Amino acid sequence: MTVDISDIVRLRAERPEAIAEAAARRPRRPLLGDNGRLMIVAADHPARGALGVGGDKLAMANRADLLERLMLALSRPGVDGVLATADILDDLLLLGALDAKVVMGSMNRGGLQGSVFELDDRFTGHRAEDIERLNFDAGKLLLRIDYDDPGSLTTMETTARAVDDMAARRLPLFVEPFLSRRTPGGKVQNDLSAEAVTKSIAIASGLGGTSAYTWLKVPVTDNPDDMAQVMETSTLPAVLLGGEVGDDQDGAYEKWRGALQLPTVRGLVVGRSLLYPADGKVAAAVDTAVGLL
Repeated sequence: MTVDISDIVRLRAERPEAIAEAAARRPRRPLLGDNGRLMIVAADHPARGALGVGGDKLAMANRADLLERLMLALSRPGVDGVLATADILDDLLLLGALDAKVVMGSMNRGGLQGSVFELDDRFTGHRAEDIERLNFDAGKLLLRIDYDDPGSLTTMETTARAVDDMAARRLPLFVEPFLSRRTPGGKVQNDLSAEAVTKSIAIASGLGGTSAYTWLKVPVTDNPDDMAQVMETSTLPAVLLGGEVGDDQDGAYEKWRGALQLPTVRGLVVGRSLLYPADGKVAAAVDTAVGLL
């Protein structure tokens, strides 16, 4: 499928209201399908300046190419929806690609990759009122906590308020928590040890005035065998974070397969590893991930 960027640009320039109109008439569906599972393709990386995949630092910079990959992924059987920022979701609305799909708005993208303020991750994306107004189905936020970075406290506090705002509208919110630290070179690195992931889940689960509409979006630990004990930390429903897997796609699938058997794990949210697989075969990568569910 080919995306004609000129058509999108023409609508944006001449009829910007077409985006709201497309959102208003979009057929919706329940968050979970008949199988009680959730398969979401993620594409909210560019708004945080994270455009790289593998050795290509600008792999996600070509918007037409990204939209074509997203539309192909969304067309595959078993794919429930997409997670992205407003610009990408607006494009997909204009393309008619979001009908009867779960649409998740990405809420905080202010922690730009590589910046000195990366852990003060401001809410620069969708607000709860935007997700409600556009008839979207859920929100997602990133919560990285570095015990040595005061900016993490700001992110924690604004996360708690986002939990409250979404719950007040009865909208699910997917919280993606990490314990993080800076390397000697200043790069933010997420700790995927069992202890760190356990602590991050415990912290995230307790944020806000209610957890009724909170979901967790969690990584597989360095040792996948630890996941059963780690996921005992909370009763909140969870999806697995795919992350970038490099050349070992099969190894990543096996890690996901085991964790998907745990009682609180209800699905997968995967981005670059499916949209930009090492072998270039997007449909095959998506179909394999769907098969794990």
